[in-house]
Amino acid sequence: MGHINWDDFRIALQVAVSGTLTKAGSTLNMNHTTVLRHVNQLEAALNIKLFIRHQRGYQLTDAGKIMLKQVPTIEARFNHLVNDLTSMEEDEHGNLRITTLNGYAPLLNDAVDKFRKIYPKTRIQMLATEETIPIETGSAHISIRVGPQPSGPDIIVKKIMSLNVDFYASDTYIKQHGFPKSVREYNQHFWAMPTGGKQGIPFIKSVLTHLENEQIVYQSNLFSDLHSIIAKGMAIGPMAEHEARLYENVQPLKLKLDQSEEVLWFVYHKDLKNNAKINAFYRYMSESLMG
Repeated sequence: MGHINWDDFRIALQVAVSGTLTKAGSTLNMNHTTVLRHVNQLEAALNIKLFIRHQRGYQLTDAGKIMLKQVPTIEARFNHLVNDLTSMEEDEHGNLRITTLNGYAPLLNDAVDKFRKIYPKTRIQMLATEETIPIETGSAHISIRVGPQPSGPDIIVKKIMSLNVDFYASDTYIKQHGFPKSVREYNQHFWAMPTGGKQGIPFIKSVLTHLENEQIVYQSNLFSDLHSIIAKGMAIGPMAEHEARLYENVQPLKLKLDQSEEVLWFVYHKDLKNNAKINAFYRYMSESLMG
């Protein structure tokens, strides 16, 4: 057996979860060539195949299935050890790792600025991703999530704020096309909508179910892409109130949406409930967003 690198295991595990090199690389912020190199290194060191390569992705061998079952537990224990060593309540040094959805990291900037003035020796590590990173694995100290209230026996969940979502149009669009006053008028307009799982978000679905496909003129998996299209006057699309403040020329349509409340949540592990740095970051974030 050759030299075993823990990073190779971590990266191979992400390939097992994601199914392809490209998806794993996107989550890990690596190109697929680097991901493949780590997988090959691990298989060479173990002298065993973990994956069967085929055109649709990477399928696990029996050895790969054992890795998929056992490595997350080992990784969680390792990460908790790191947390214990680097996130001591009285220690200003170390890292504070935060995961959040793409596009939401700027919401944390004021809190980061205040936090750094109190803990100047602490490094902030931000991971923005479309995937939910389980806080229980120890991969992050704080998770900023959107949607239904997260649940689990080992996490603490605090509400930060309601996002007050609506559909917006630019002044240019409204001047040219007006705006829909009822469901019956939805298909008289052009729309910018998200793709994939985001179509299941209640306030998105409440409009999508009434739209004909040809009225959806722009789609993206990133809300930030939709926002730029809305601001240019090409279509109507979804925004939260805090996002709309970044644009001077957009107006909420105040549609009567069949939706559940969209909420921003602050999530961390119960073992860190008395951690001074985490509590300070929550306080600064609440103050900056709620005034």
